[in-house]
Amino acid sequence: MESAVEVRTDDPVVTGLTTAEAQARRARGEGNTAVSGSSRGYTTILRTNVFSFFNSILFVIGIALLALGRYSDALISVGLGLINALISAAQEIRAKRKLDQLQLLDRAPVCVVRDGLEGELTPGDVVRGDLLRVRPGDQIVVDGPLRDGRLEADESLLTGESDPVVKEPGDDLRSGSVCVGGGGHQVARDVGRDSYAGRLTADARRATTDRTPLQRRIEFVVRLVMALTVLMSGAIVAQALLEGFSLLRVVQITAVLSGLVPYGLFFLIAVAYTVGAAAIAGRGALVQQVNAVESVSNVDVVCTDKTGTLTTGRLTLAEVVPLGGNRDVETVTDTLGAFARSVATPNLTTAALAGDGAAWEVRDEVPFSSSLRWSGIVTGDGTWVLGAPDALAPRLTVPVPAELVAERAGQGLRVLLLARGRSGLRDAAGDPALPPLEPVGLVALADELRPEVVGTVERLRGDGVALKVLSGDDPRTVAALVARTGLDVGDPVAGPTLDALDDAALDRLVARTSVFGRVAPEQKERIVASLRRQGRYVAMIGDGVNDARALKGAHIGVAMRSGSAVTRDVADIVLVDDSFSALPPAREQGRRIINGIAVSMYVFLARVATQGVVILAVTMLGLGFPYSPTQVGLTLLTVGIPTLFLTWWARPAAIDEQLLGNLARFVIPTAVITGGVGTAVYAWLYERVLTGFTSGRTPAQVLTEFESYTGLSSTDTDFATASAAIGAQTGLSTFVCLASFLLILFLFPPTRLFAAWTAPTPDRRPTLLVAGLLVVFAAVLFVPALSTYFGLTGPAAPVFQVVLPGVVLWFVLLTVAFRLRLLDRVLGPRP
Repeated sequence: MESAVEVRTDDPVVTGLTTAEAQARRARGEGNTAVSGSSRGYTTILRTNVFSFFNSILFVIGIALLALGRYSDALISVGLGLINALISAAQEIRAKRKLDQLQLLDRAPVCVVRDGLEGELTPGDVVRGDLLRVRPGDQIVVDGPLRDGRLEADESLLTGESDPVVKEPGDDLRSGSVCVGGGGHQVARDVGRDSYAGRLTADARRATTDRTPLQRRIEFVVRLVMALTVLMSGAIVAQALLEGFSLLRVVQITAVLSGLVPYGLFFLIAVAYTVGAAAIAGRGALVQQVNAVESVSNVDVVCTDKTGTLTTGRLTLAEVVPLGGNRDVETVTDTLGAFARSVATPNLTTAALAGDGAAWEVRDEVPFSSSLRWSGIVTGDGTWVLGAPDALAPRLTVPVPAELVAERAGQGLRVLLLARGRSGLRDAAGDPALPPLEPVGLVALADELRPEVVGTVERLRGDGVALKVLSGDDPRTVAALVARTGLDVGDPVAGPTLDALDDAALDRLVARTSVFGRVAPEQKERIVASLRRQGRYVAMIGDGVNDARALKGAHIGVAMRSGSAVTRDVADIVLVDDSFSALPPAREQGRRIINGIAVSMYVFLARVATQGVVILAVTMLGLGFPYSPTQVGLTLLTVGIPTLFLTWWARPAAIDEQLLGNLARFVIPTAVITGGVGTAVYAWLYERVLTGFTSGRTPAQVLTEFESYTGLSSTDTDFATASAAIGAQTGLSTFVCLASFLLILFLFPPTRLFAAWTAPTPDRRPTLLVAGLLVVFAAVLFVPALSTYFGLTGPAAPVFQVVLPGVVLWFVLLTVAFRLRLLDRVLGPRP
């Protein structure tokens, strides 16, 4: 043990275990091993992200290409998938490490008696049967009975009830509670996973399969594209095998077809979520589940605990009312302060009352307990008692007007009475007993609201987000507190009322009620489930163990940094600064991400659909295969870089509920027109190059260049068709790249010339992006090393003679299609 002090070894209560006994019990698995602070370890995080379904397909293709010596093709095929996996894994690992650091900071040592000595150990070193000394301020880390002493336990993190609970010898102390007064020794009976907190953690750690609305839409699109790709792949590969294509060619075709699956969308989402997580981390919110960045923007109802979330957990002095005589407020306030500074075991009440000044010399003291509901001290100047008015009423010489107490209690205030006696605080047997008392003053205490709560509630309501408060305190007290935030509390409901309701009746009650008091953890979970059944998108904010199950049941769980480690473990977002105000910025960040990803989906799916149309059309014409894996790498310019910048530049916007329909209206005309013109470009160049090589009039210099492009000799029988294919592929890639760049201007029109799909935008960044991409693509065409890397021929006049007119024709046709809404005319009016 780190430190030890001698205690009485002749008292069996405090001898504790021997070191040898503790070591033997730990070897038998009876240690207080904490339930894992994270649901997944580093190995699991890496495995699930790297070896996803999509990545596994790409890795198989990449291995086949490597075996055939096509290293460049293999790199292009698997590169994006691997980067995507690493980015997603890095974000999860970052959140896990941050959470683990928070947990280490919270692992305060506990005082354990071993070999007759008291010493400090970490909670994880405690074993079953250990004797723990519990002092004010200590957190209980195991379950077990109090062997001796007497204490007040704050169980608000377990039950939500803010009032301390008196614990006598034999009463159970539960892990997760805090000693706020008194002390004694506890026997460790249930440790680790067997403790109350451990069992609740294991229950809350059940797997969740929630996907955000955007993720579900993207998964639908990806599965649809995959189904079409599989059908198309089967037909094309079968044709290739019938025509006697080599194994290398079949693998290359498979690599290209796998690129039709827009797995880049997952890469884009991973990047966007990671950037968003970093952005809101600066506002004090740690994202543990990356999709929570987007999910929080969909929230339309927030459920929150009271103690520790809306409030700081401290009390403030709201009012002092002098009683009797000529006393004034200042005199009574000073007396209260001196009383609070003089007690031996401070608590939340005395902390709110104590000010500056000296304490009294105390001759006797009766500490506060829930059974007595009062505390008192005896000084040289008399006896002073502070307690609940109804507990002191039978001994008052002058009654306190009931309306004074009722009015303040109705406002949700905690009302106490300060009284003075002339004799001691004990009877003949030495037990606590009240003497005749003279009322001195009423004191009203209020729960202290977090400073940012009122503004945050107002902002959430302005965004159309409802707020429901679920607390373990009395419903009237909770309602009075919530009313101070500006929320219309209506009629508060007590938790036991919910047990008699079936699901339908519960749904009706939850829909119209804002404040619930005296609710148990199971009832909080049931309220969250009710909201979900009603189609609401639910966020649950909490700090206690009693909130963990509700957090897990909500669409998004938010935990306070200062709360229970169990709650932080299961939360999707942890407010590391305990700032409720971090939620609105997180919602705004989520909407910005959704808008950015939605815009990028237009670009992604237009490219995928265009590529599919071209492959089908060219294959049906019997003109070879229009792409190679290296040429597919140009999607870095046409899709990868644009979508990253467009997502980065996106602004918060209302969620497009018709996203899939609008995608179809944009992507289908784009794919048909771009694919049709692209196929014409490919076919024209293919026939021109093939005719040139079969005519025998091709210059020797050109033959030499195409021998280097194809890797074949001009005397080989496949040389002419291979040369025609690579020449046509160069023209097709050039046309598709130029069209893809200009397509960005249709989404962000700088002028009315491009405003066929949407209105012009004042943002000139997309236009500058297009200009930059054109410059980079020009370098790809004119720098031999780059053109060779991407499987293109050098710049040639025939390519530009057909590509540039093709781009003009494409622009005109697409403008007409968008302006006249041709797809809507074909499909009928929009619903």
